[in-house]
Amino acid sequence: MRVLRLTVSYDGTDFFGWQFQPGKRTIQETLETAVESVTGEKQRSLASGRTDAGVHALGQVVAVRTDTKLDATTLCRALNARLPEDIRVRDADFADSDFHPIRDAKSKRYRYSLQFGGQHDVFRRCFCWHLHRPLDPDVMRDAARLLVGEQDYASFQASGAPRKSTVRNIHHLEIADEMVDGQNFITFEIEANGFLYNMVRIIVGSLVQIGLGKQDEAWLRRVVDGRDRKLAGPTAPPEGLCLLFVRY
Repeated sequence: MRVLRLTVSYDGTDFFGWQFQPGKRTIQETLETAVESVTGEKQRSLASGRTDAGVHALGQVVAVRTDTKLDATTLCRALNARLPEDIRVRDADFADSDFHPIRDAKSKRYRYSLQFGGQHDVFRRCFCWHLHRPLDPDVMRDAARLLVGEQDYASFQASGAPRKSTVRNIHHLEIADEMVDGQNFITFEIEANGFLYNMVRIIVGSLVQIGLGKQDEAWLRRVVDGRDRKLAGPTAPPEGLCLLFVRY
């Protein structure tokens, strides 16, 4: 069998996440149904990561084993003809037979979008977290430097989601702010060699506490050193999060 590699975008608003759940609309089940419709094969797909309900993706990478004789370009068109409008296959090719979208990934980059102050943007409400209170992007940027590099991120892992190691290496953490149509927006872009469960959303939630003036940089240092989820800030809501791309 060949390994079909797909780069997939989706609006996660109306999905219960990536992973198959009986009786619920998931990205995995929707994509596998389209693959079966095109190839006649019922095959389980494997993604680079399992996004939660409401989380979006621009460049999710998915692998599916298949015996189809169709070429990758034809498969891409055929799948998109069968997929709903909130999922698109952006690219398709055939990978090496041992390709694994999780194990082979060198890094992933996520973007988290946030709007603050004023009224929420009705057209962006499913793609960003809206806060009514003002934020200070500069103090968040200063504090965020503490989170770059290889260290133990146990405080930024959801409770009850143990991993053998909670050490990760954040290569890139950028916070940008801009005014769009009179509204204030902040984006967090984070790239790392791997992520713990809810890690990006807990990092954002913690930095927001600093941006609101409720905590400071010294507090964030104690959170990192404490390696305890209870010390960190709240988990930011899912709708602001998007998987941008995976590097191999």
